[in-house]
Amino acid sequence: MKSVLPKFTLWLLLCIVPVMAVAGEGDIYILPVSDAIGPGIADYIASSIHKADEEKAACVIIELDTPGGLADSMREIVMQIYAAKTPVIVYVAPSGARAASAGVMITMAADVAAMAPGTNIGAAHPVASGGKEIGEAMSEKVTNDMVAYVRSIAEKKGRNAEWAEQAVRKSVSVTETEALEKNIIDVVASDLDDLIKQIDGRVLEGKGALTLAGADKVWMQETLRTKILKTISNPNIAYILMMIGLAGLYFELSHPGAIFPGVVGGIAIILAFFSFQTLPVNAAGILLILLSIIFFIMEIKITSYGLLSIAGVVSLLLGSLMLFEGTGPYARLSWQVLIPTLVVVSAFFVTVATLAFKAQVAKPRTGESGLKGEIGTVRMRIDPDGKVMVHGELWYARAKEPIEVGAQVRVKDVDKLVLEVEPLNS
Repeated sequence: MKSVLPKFTLWLLLCIVPVMAVAGEGDIYILPVSDAIGPGIADYIASSIHKADEEKAACVIIELDTPGGLADSMREIVMQIYAAKTPVIVYVAPSGARAASAGVMITMAADVAAMAPGTNIGAAHPVASGGKEIGEAMSEKVTNDMVAYVRSIAEKKGRNAEWAEQAVRKSVSVTETEALEKNIIDVVASDLDDLIKQIDGRVLEGKGALTLAGADKVWMQETLRTKILKTISNPNIAYILMMIGLAGLYFELSHPGAIFPGVVGGIAIILAFFSFQTLPVNAAGILLILLSIIFFIMEIKITSYGLLSIAGVVSLLLGSLMLFEGTGPYARLSWQVLIPTLVVVSAFFVTVATLAFKAQVAKPRTGESGLKGEIGTVRMRIDPDGKVMVHGELWYARAKEPIEVGAQVRVKDVDKLVLEVEPLNS
């Protein structure tokens, strides 16, 4: 009985007293992010977090410097941080870096939010293309939605929800010192080593204590897929790809057999539509651009004296302006890209349509049709049959009256490879 009691007591204590969980004891994954937040960055962070979870990393540190970006990509990153089994630390660094707009939500969603000296965070008010204010009614809806979202993030992580709301409504921004005082972030660290030293042993809700002492630092590199996605998910690049694709396919349709323009156009249009999946695209814009191509094709078939070409240019302009419907400056076409591209592509379409139309209405140069009306020279006396030289070729010829060698004749018709001719002076 005496030997059983201590074992029972020990078992009871283990059941009652909670055991503190410990986060992974693997490597420290470091993700440098110095760019606008977009689909490429979201893919990079998501894949890195998944890898950290699989390899039981000690933590993931996102070294952030961003002016903002797409709301959809920002929300995807926040969801990945929430779902991560590995602790995620967002560190606004190096000195001079910022976490603006979408960067505010990403920083506040982290398990540990940190900033380097000489950095700032804030200015999260939704803006339209070029940083301009969006329409009043739409602005209120977008702002209220973003306020509710950022407050939910701050409250979930126990951070300053009032300041977060002001960052969205009034675009307030603070330094790292003010951010620490206002409970916006958790740590101010001079560099990565200082950050790791300060947060080592910190207990995180649901993820246990950080064990970082002696852990190796692994710098995550962007994959080729991520680099391609970052490049083509830029609205300006996506628009240029679409224009190249349409121009190539249009040239192939108007000049069948060229092959190369069709191949390039096909690849470009596929890449463009792949990037459209990651961007806020307006279907009406795409339809107007496709309608412009139809107008240019009709210009080849119908004599409209340029009216269809004008309609095509107008449709292309309207479609380009309506193509992207995002509210942020990173989801809109740049005028510096739009105007030159529109001018070059429109000129290309009009030129190709004009050349194709001229080729259709031009007099045939080859075959039987091309021989009618041509001038030739008699090489063998025609009476009523003989031979004439036309286009550098010797043809059998027939005439209603005798024609001597050396005389010039005009081809009236072609009958089974025999030319019916008449004297040129007749």
